[in-house]
Amino acid sequence: MNNRNTLATTLLVALAGAFVYGQFGKEPVKLDLVKVQDDLYVIHNDFVPGNTTALITSDGVILVDDKFEVDYANVVAQLRKVTKQPIKYVVNTHYHGDHSGSNAKMQALGARVVSSEKARERLLAGKQSGPADLTFDERMRIRLGGKRVDLFYRGRGHTDGDIVAYFPQHRVLAAGDLFAFGDATPELIDYGGGGSAIEWPGTLDKVLQLDFDVVVPGHGVVTTKEEMRRFRASTQALVGRVREMKTQKKSREEIEQMLRKEFKWADLHVQMGLDGVIKEVP
Repeated sequence: MNNRNTLATTLLVALAGAFVYGQFGKEPVKLDLVKVQDDLYVIHNDFVPGNTTALITSDGVILVDDKFEVDYANVVAQLRKVTKQPIKYVVNTHYHGDHSGSNAKMQALGARVVSSEKARERLLAGKQSGPADLTFDERMRIRLGGKRVDLFYRGRGHTDGDIVAYFPQHRVLAAGDLFAFGDATPELIDYGGGGSAIEWPGTLDKVLQLDFDVVVPGHGVVTTKEEMRRFRASTQALVGRVREMKTQKKSREEIEQMLRKEFKWADLHVQMGLDGVIKEVP
């Protein structure tokens, strides 16, 4: 990649991050603690920021995603309702600030942040704080207190660095924004962050091969593997509809209206994904 392309990519990532931060993350949100199993909890809120999953062990806590920095104190307060164990690891499913914004404060407590190498690069390009201490390309396993979390990178989708966290002893998956659940959380394709509408369905196919029953989506309530399958079908349908409209020589405005009506895209989705999906889909 030449210097001009590198600069363009960096600017796109920074702009995408700035857009997300500009819309949300100014004030802490109301959080709820949802028990999934005796030692597995979700720190949940409506829509944004993303869900936080907490695995409690005898040697410490593993968090998956940590919300905006402004939500840090509330995240810790929710966790303290069920354990006094220190936070040992924080896994970022991707680089967006509503999933990684508390990294630096978590690191100050002694936690080690883990992400895909691609997500760390995106975070650095956007000049966000708290880059990962540990990274991987395809797979990583964290063991703590006799329990384990398996991390997988299965390809592009929401961004080019999305990972999932699999709790095999619980048959639970924390999916990050590769899967959002509910009408208010349709497919958000961050082209500035390397996302891909075309590759997203195949990435989900690989994730769905894992043996789990329960899914913690990046946004929305805890749900089932079957709902994730439905979401996968929606990602495929989106590509098909855009391809159909391009074949019919429909305008950018007509494609936007279709995505808003049929796939419930909001302004954020249009801002980050419309031109990219029109360009990507043949």
